[in-house]
Amino acid sequence: MRRGPPVALVLGLLRIYLAQANFAPHFFDNGVGSTNGNMALFSLPEDTPVGSHVYTLNGTDPEGDPISYHISFDPSTRSVFSVDPNFGNITLVEELDREREDEIEAIISISDGLNLVAEKVVILVTDANDEVPRFIQEPYIIRVPENIPAGSSIFKVHAEDKDTGSGGSVTYSLQNLHSSKFSMDRHSGVLRLQAGATLDYEKSRAHYITVIAKDGGGRLRGADMVFSATTTVTINVEDVQDTAPIFVGTPYYGYVYEDTLPGSEVLTVVAIDGDRGKPNHILYRLLNESDGIFEINETSGAISVLQSPAQLRREVYELHVQVTEVNSPGSPAAQATVPVTIRIVDLNNHPPTFYGESGPQNKFELSMFEHPPQGEILRGLKITVNDSDQGANAKFNLRLVGPGGIFRVVPQTVLNEAQVTIIVENSAAIDFEKSKLLTFKAVDPDTGPWGKVQYSIYGTGSDLFLIHPSTGLIYTQPWASLDAEGTSRYNFYVKAEDMDGRYSLAEVFVTLLDVNDHYPQFVQSVQEKTMVLGTPLKIEATDQDAEEPNNLVDYSITRAEPVNVFDIDAQTGEIRLKNSIRSLEALHNITPSGDYSWSLQVQAKDRGSPSFSTTALLKIDITDTERLSRGSMAAFLIQTKDNPMKAVGVLAGVMAIVVAITVLISTATFWRNKKSNKVLPVRRVLRRRPSPAPHTVRIEWLKFRRAKAATKFILKEDPPNENCNNSRVGVKVPPRAPALPPPPKMASTMVAQQTVPTVSGSLTPQPSSQLPTPKTLGGPVQSSLVSELKQKFEKKSLDNKAYV
Repeated sequence: MRRGPPVALVLGLLRIYLAQANFAPHFFDNGVGSTNGNMALFSLPEDTPVGSHVYTLNGTDPEGDPISYHISFDPSTRSVFSVDPNFGNITLVEELDREREDEIEAIISISDGLNLVAEKVVILVTDANDEVPRFIQEPYIIRVPENIPAGSSIFKVHAEDKDTGSGGSVTYSLQNLHSSKFSMDRHSGVLRLQAGATLDYEKSRAHYITVIAKDGGGRLRGADMVFSATTTVTINVEDVQDTAPIFVGTPYYGYVYEDTLPGSEVLTVVAIDGDRGKPNHILYRLLNESDGIFEINETSGAISVLQSPAQLRREVYELHVQVTEVNSPGSPAAQATVPVTIRIVDLNNHPPTFYGESGPQNKFELSMFEHPPQGEILRGLKITVNDSDQGANAKFNLRLVGPGGIFRVVPQTVLNEAQVTIIVENSAAIDFEKSKLLTFKAVDPDTGPWGKVQYSIYGTGSDLFLIHPSTGLIYTQPWASLDAEGTSRYNFYVKAEDMDGRYSLAEVFVTLLDVNDHYPQFVQSVQEKTMVLGTPLKIEATDQDAEEPNNLVDYSITRAEPVNVFDIDAQTGEIRLKNSIRSLEALHNITPSGDYSWSLQVQAKDRGSPSFSTTALLKIDITDTERLSRGSMAAFLIQTKDNPMKAVGVLAGVMAIVVAITVLISTATFWRNKKSNKVLPVRRVLRRRPSPAPHTVRIEWLKFRRAKAATKFILKEDPPNENCNNSRVGVKVPPRAPALPPPPKMASTMVAQQTVPTVSGSLTPQPSSQLPTPKTLGGPVQSSLVSELKQKFEKKSLDNKAYV
């Protein structure tokens, strides 16, 4: 029985097989909510900070060998996580954004060095309330007719929030509910006109509504957060026909003069449609019957007289003009009426007329005895005088023209008609021997051709006006268009001249009365301004009307969110914070969005009748002095944010100062150089002044002096002058002095120096120095040569004296 060896062989093979087997490592699956394992069903909030440890990979190896961990991503995606290969700690290395990427795919692996096990995992990114609601399809500008019924839907706004859950739900509200004519549905965003509210184009042409969109709130980085956004809805009110016509230039007065021709225009009534947005045409008509005396042009409103003024029996006519708007068929027509007063005016165009017993008479005769009693009435004369003008035009004076002091006429002043009486004033003057016939006129100085006056107009301001030559009535040219805003006053001269050529001048001033026909205008309908805490800012509107009160503007805040923050000066337009607000913290607490920006709707309304108004949207950023103190340049930029031209002006002023300084420096430098750029001598000739010769000298001394003459004149070259102009035209260079023999040696003597300037040089004495005593004197020939050269040089110097 030999069974031992086979059994031993099988056991040996089994041991070899067991020694070679190595099982792969594997991850633990710890289930949902676990932060270690194989990341199965793992989710991560999107607001997790970068660098956070978010998970730990955990696994084991059956043989207990050391294991390592790895994580990888698709090359087309971001590598959001990193892993510690030894401990399996996973760290977030990129920011998460659920709205952009709501899940992350990754491949995690575990290895024991021989075996690698990989798994594909999906990490869910959960939402955090990190998105702000955003309005879509901005800007919101709509047009609404002013007659829209109360409670009607006007517009619908829509905002989106990309968050989920409560953070993604949006509700709507108006920033200022109490001072608005509008309301908004909280959930749908539908904007409506409130019950009982109306729009009026004539009072306000535009409304600016601030809408707030707010999410439902949610967690963000461990805190509860609610986000909101705002937008402005601009509602432009469209004009509809709901306002009656308005008469311009009331009250109306017209005048018909007695020389006015039938068919002449008396005055013009002007009316405009009260609906200025889309005005209708206006038709005119007379309401009361005028007995065919007057008529009105139905389109222009011009009133004309149809009959001759002589046929008119009344002095004053009261007319009523009705205007009617021309509307589309089927719609009611708006109407208005106005009274018109027309007065019949008499002209002084009838001279007084004398009447006798048989009618008009211009010659009266009477025979009488001489020397009648003083005060006797000449009863043989039956004279009546009459003026057919009316009122003051029928008043005239009487006087006798002829020998003075003999008779007196009574009355001297007549109104309309009077009996003329002539009374003896000087009986002695009535003498048959002196005069058998006395002739007198009882005349009115304003009668006959001398009483006719012709009027004319001239001057620089008379182009737009005409004057009636006989009545003096001034009226405008048919083509003239007067505008008080352009020119409010005209002046010209009127000349009144009689038939005898006598005349007088009068200056006429015509003042145009302004009509309120302009709206106040802001520079911009939407303005952005910066307010420094404690300092007011100003908004301004101008009215182009010419006179008060039409061009006076009052300001008011028609809308502000929140309400009790700003006050406005009604006259100046200055806007300031209420006295209770003294810090930015106080502003921050009452602002819905927590910032320092506000939107105001400011109305500018004139004081005319009818009154017109305009609104502007004002956006205000508020800062304080601490922010301004960060730097002078920052403060300057903030202060000039509302007025960029101020910054330009300051910069222009600085540049002007720099240019002025540069010009001054350049001018000073130029004049300094000009003074220094003179033609200066290059060389100077210096000559020793000779000492007076004694009367008695020794021959040796004289010879010495002659020999010394050679040392009198020495040419000395000055250093070149850079500022010299040696080539100056017209300047001649004097000749050089001839070369002299070397001077004899002599004892030193102190001699006075004198400089003789020339154009090209100068002679200068040698500097004082100790000269060696001459051992020998020159001979007679040498002395004569020196003397001759000296004489020639001095003669030459006198000839060239112009250069000295």
